[in-house]
Parts: sequence; C-alpha cells; structure tokens
Amino acid sequence: MKRKIMYVTLACQLYCSFALLAPADAEEASQFVMKTSDTESTGEFTVTFQGTNVQDLYAYEAKFSFDASKLDVIKADTQIEGFSVSPLVKNNEVIFAHTKMGKVEGEKGNLDIGSITFKAKKAGSTTVKWTSMKIVDHHLQNQSISLNEAADFTKIFSDLAGHWAKSDIMLMVNKNIVEGMDDDHFAPDTNVTRAQFATLLTKALDLKSSPIQTPFDDVAAGSWYEATVKNAYAAGLVNGIADREFAPEKNITREEMTAMLLRAKGHATGMRVEDMTVGATIRFSDEGTVSDWAKKVVALAVDSGLMNGRTAKEFASQEQATRAESVVVLKRLLTGLGAK
Repeated sequence: MKRKIMYVTLACQLYCSFALLAPADAEEASQFVMKTSDTESTGEFTVTFQGTNVQDLYAYEAKFSFDASKLDVIKADTQIEGFSVSPLVKNNEVIFAHTKMGKVEGEKGNLDIGSITFKAKKAGSTTVKWTSMKIVDHHLQNQSISLNEAADFTKIFSDLAGHWAKSDIMLMVNKNIVEGMDDDHFAPDTNVTRAQFATLLTKALDLKSSPIQTPFDDVAAGSWYEATVKNAYAAGLVNGIADREFAPEKNITREEMTAMLLRAKGHATGMRVEDMTVGATIRFSDEGTVSDWAKKVVALAVDSGLMNGRTAKEFASQEQATRAESVVVLKRLLTGLGAK
C-alpha cells in the first residue's frame, strides 16, 4: 500500500513540475522522431517515439493527437526503468507520462523513449501526430517542446493482402465511395449486382435526388437501392433489361458495367455516348461475344483506358464483373475526370 501511495505521489509530482517549474535551456539540442511498426496492416500498429542526443531525461510527458473515430489506444510502454502513468485518452488526444525513481540521473544519448499501440476500428488511412514533449531532468528542471512528428497508417481488409486491386480499392475506401462487406472483409472477387454498381456510380458522381420516377416495376419502394437507381436513371446512367424491368439483384456483366461507365462519363462531361468517337480499333479474340448494342461502348471504354480485357486477349463481355473490377474502373473514371 505504501509503495502504491509513493507511485501516485511521484506521478503527481511529475505533473506538478510541468506546471510550476520554468523551462530550462538544454545543454545541446535534442531531436525527437516517431516511427511506426507498419504503414499497413490488418489491425494493430505501434508508434515508437525516439530521442537523439538526449540530455538527462528523468521524466517525460508525451502528447499525441489521433482520430478516435478510427483508432483505439491499446497500450503504452517504455523500456526506461521507473513508473508510468496509464495513458490518458480524451478528445482525440492521448498523453503518456513516465518518471524514473529515486535520486538517480536521467537517461542520456540516443534512445527509444516509449511506444503506443493503436488498433484500427475500420479499414482506411489515418495519421498519428506527436504534438509535444515535456521533459524533466533529475534536478526537476523542465522544458516543453512543440513537435509535429507524424506517422501514417492504413488498415487494409484482411482479404486484400496481395490482391491486384488493393491500392485502388483502398483509395476509394478513403474517399468514402466504397465500403467493405464488414470491417475486416472486402470480398473483392465476389460479383456485383446491377443495383450495387448503379449505387457506386451515384456516390462517385455525387448525383442529387431527382423527382423523376423510374418505369421499373422491380425497383421496390423502400428498397435500399430505390433512391440510387432512381437518381442514376434520371441522370441517364442506366437502362433496364426490358421496358419495365431493371433487374437490380442480377449480377452485372462486364459489358453492362461498361455501358453504365460510359454513360457516367458522358453525364460528367456533357457529351452523349452517341456523339463519342472511337480513335482506334480494339480487337479481342472473343469480340464476337460482345452484344451488338455494347460493341461501341466496349470499344470506347477500351480505347480511352477505362476498361481493359480480363486477359490480354479476352474482354469477357458476358462474364460477371467482380467487386474489385467495379472499384478499379470507377477509380479510372474519376481520375479521367480530374477528381482528387
């Protein structure tokens, strides 16, 4: 019990010294840097804060800013002997303090001062900044240093590790245009429905609500896709597979995706697909499988770089598009439109 009281007293003295003592000039300028264990992972990462040319570091208080909606603080640690105060987390900020014990000199030289481990709540990129460092020497003289050290980190979906579309998918995740199936899985190789791709285009182009009603009997009132299909239809991005049938739950084919993509480009640029011209003849070994109505849009999309073949020789027009493919072509569309 006495030992616990002593620790608490020392912790209080540490915080009080920061507030009451005037800053002291350092013998030599110390440098402080922060490094991260990984710039990319599927969950946790650790930032290590380091000092070079440190002079008499007896106690410290390190302050970091982060986005608490994206990260949780798991733990804080230090290899310096002594007593640490549990990290204080409040208002997108975490404070970690530590003090040595007894009448001893502070640490000197180049050293790892401490570390903080974070866990990402959801996929996407975020930044941790080391904003300030208060240090106390063994004479209980202190100084406060403002810092702007930052470490970037990206949580990727567990099923994107090594996937060919990982970079493009994570870019679109960070733009809040696409989401995972859950916090840990994107399911890049599963198929995309016609309603899902219409929704992606609606979000990417930020289409506004329209009073125009669709003629489709199978777009049910109150369905999750009712508004996005309606807005996509009003903007001229989608047609039905029949006069009164949209087939929202049907997996979209690559040629259907190409057609929607070209209409989205036309809507954004003010140019009708009918007025676009193909600059070169694009040939695939399976070009005979492209539907007559889709031949021009496929040629336009390939010519402009919006679409590639599924292989070097095959376009695979009748094959069902994957979630990864849909995100990649959406990224190409936005890049071509100059979106940041």
